[in-house]
Amino acid sequence: MTISHRCALRGPLLTFKGDPFTMGDEACVFINDALVVINDGHFEQVGDAQTLLSSLSDDVPLIEYSDQHVMMAGFVDCHVHYPQTQIIGAFGEQLLDWLNQYTFIAEQQFADKSHADRVAGVFLDECLRAGTTTAAVYCTVHPQSVDAFFEAASLRNMRMIAGKVLMDRHAPEALLDTAIRGYDESKTLINKWHGHGRNLYAITPRFAPTSTAEQLEMAGALWQEYPSCYIQSHVSENKEEVSWAGSLFPQCHGYLDIYDHFGLIGQRAVYGHGIWLTESELQRCHESGTAIAHCPTSNGFLGSGLFDIFNTIKRERPVAVGLATDLGAGTSFSMLQTLNEAYKVSQLNGHSLSAMQAFYLATLGGASALDLDSQIGSVEVGKEADLVVLDLCSTEAINFRMQYVKDITEALFVQMIMGDDRAVAATYVAGKLQYQRSVNN
Repeated sequence: MTISHRCALRGPLLTFKGDPFTMGDEACVFINDALVVINDGHFEQVGDAQTLLSSLSDDVPLIEYSDQHVMMAGFVDCHVHYPQTQIIGAFGEQLLDWLNQYTFIAEQQFADKSHADRVAGVFLDECLRAGTTTAAVYCTVHPQSVDAFFEAASLRNMRMIAGKVLMDRHAPEALLDTAIRGYDESKTLINKWHGHGRNLYAITPRFAPTSTAEQLEMAGALWQEYPSCYIQSHVSENKEEVSWAGSLFPQCHGYLDIYDHFGLIGQRAVYGHGIWLTESELQRCHESGTAIAHCPTSNGFLGSGLFDIFNTIKRERPVAVGLATDLGAGTSFSMLQTLNEAYKVSQLNGHSLSAMQAFYLATLGGASALDLDSQIGSVEVGKEADLVVLDLCSTEAINFRMQYVKDITEALFVQMIMGDDRAVAATYVAGKLQYQRSVNN
């Protein structure tokens, strides 16, 4: 099913007008019977259904969701590798060995554009099935892997960030570019894709150990030329990686300082993991506006460590944090499953992540980390109409559990602990229904 140029959705709505980590419940907006009017891919009206229905003309299609559902902004995934879709669940290694034994082997197949096309389509359809409408995505070193991704994203009209990996050492020959070639190919791709439709480009050094100083310097120069682009990479994921990076750049004072030295931190720079960042590095992230993507399923799967989100965002020097699946070391497309793991990681760090804090991270918090909070992340008049509808009773066990919840906060906590992609009833992208769960799903 597709919807027309203008339509309306009715049902329970959760959205955010601020950060519940600092504002508490004041940040949350829950309307038990809401009307959301969409026009030309944007939210035109949002409010109480009884108030707004009288102004809705008869020719506007009205789609109604029962009180078993809740509408919210589409989920935002701040760090994910689409070429690793084919190696999710690869057994038995920690980060550096996992890269060599699985990732680098799989990524060589993306020299074949047809393979890249196929995987990009599978990846994006699974995102929609999971309610994810925006992601910051790593392609491979091959320019055609970027073309394949943005072509597939454009077909679905999704707000996506992506870029060609820059990697000129410490990887198989077939995956290496050079500083000059990486710069030239990235520049061509920026001019082709950045700002075209809903596509945004990220300059993407894989991580400091796989780029020479020359390549990182040229990445920084490229960002100066195209400051509306993003920077994305990895930092302080694994203790062995931190030590290795330090040995390769002995002139720098820590892992983050490598990127800082080459002009690669600041607003719209998003770094995956950040588990082992020091207090001074977190202070530098705060000062510069650099964001961290929290990847709980990946960090657990590879045994990398426990990211302390509450320390990272503490009031004295808050760092922007978004949530990420980090497939394929990450183990699920589902943001609900990712929230499940984020809750457990916080518990192990001595904190309880509330349902409202969690869903903020998955929506407006992620959009803010990506500097897109003026466009997406909340159901608000004027913003792009990306929206997910959750079924609060998606399995027999959840249906039974829901008979005993007392309010929407508890209901949402049940979803993030027990739910998965089966909880996604529908996903709308720029006002168009792009996924609807079948009755047998």
